[in-house]
Amino acid sequence: MISRRNIRVKVMQCLYAVETGSGEFSEKEAVSLLKKYLEQTENLFLFCIFLITEVAQYAETDSRNRAGKHLPSEQDLNVNTKISENELVTRITSSTGFMQSIKDRKLALLVDRELVKKIYLGLAASTLYQDYISAPERDKKFEKEIISYLFTDLIMADESITDAIEELFIDWDDDAEMIYQMVLNFLSRPESLDTKEIIGRDKNQYATQLLKTAIDKKEFTLDLIKPKLKNWDPDRIALLDMIMIRLGVCELLYFETIPTKVTINEYIDLAKSYSTHQSGQFVNGILDSIHKELQLEGKLKKIDFKKQA
Repeated sequence: MISRRNIRVKVMQCLYAVETGSGEFSEKEAVSLLKKYLEQTENLFLFCIFLITEVAQYAETDSRNRAGKHLPSEQDLNVNTKISENELVTRITSSTGFMQSIKDRKLALLVDRELVKKIYLGLAASTLYQDYISAPERDKKFEKEIISYLFTDLIMADESITDAIEELFIDWDDDAEMIYQMVLNFLSRPESLDTKEIIGRDKNQYATQLLKTAIDKKEFTLDLIKPKLKNWDPDRIALLDMIMIRLGVCELLYFETIPTKVTINEYIDLAKSYSTHQSGQFVNGILDSIHKELQLEGKLKKIDFKKQA
């Protein structure tokens, strides 16, 4: 469910934390930190999905509360709870694995009931929601559309709500874009819900291998990079840019299943998203130059790092 791009971001963040930290990090400690980062991403993703279901199911709570008024109106007695049984919501909440993950990670304890109420009331007041509950039958497309709207327009677009999430997850600022895309991808393909495969064995292996390679081959990759910097002082180049270039070189040399074009394009995009305005062009220039040199010298043989002695 998590993409290789997401993995690259986590490895980049981990390597940055290791190299800017005050103490020495062993490779084992760096890998442990990476696993912690990946687990935090899993928790944040699961929490966002769970929050969506809690808002949808609040319709039942709203119905009970309004019906229990001292003098309920006819409207109070006829609150439409259609969304609480939304097909997508039902699929999620009926997933034993998903609900067990929420329980094991104690994520339900993080949900603020007042926040859920606020989001629900915003949803209930929207034109799209009125159209949804007025539809005589359930339409699969509309079932997904209303939940996507709930996430994109009512949760992610409300700064007070994202601020509340950030208080629970300190990495929210770094991960918001990633989580946004992960949730949207899931909502478009809910059949992909497998809490054991949010990252999965292959992606975990890729993440660990990329980090270890970047640490072990730091001096070697820098020897390839420095001659390409021309008049740039390596010590004055943004550390994040250097880390992305090093990771890119590692992929070019040691990750045989990843096409070189994909590697270069991915790190250009990451540089644009996570570093300075000029970083994309800078990273592109350096990686492209190294790539051409390696090709010319016949050194681009895509050796799998794990197969090396």
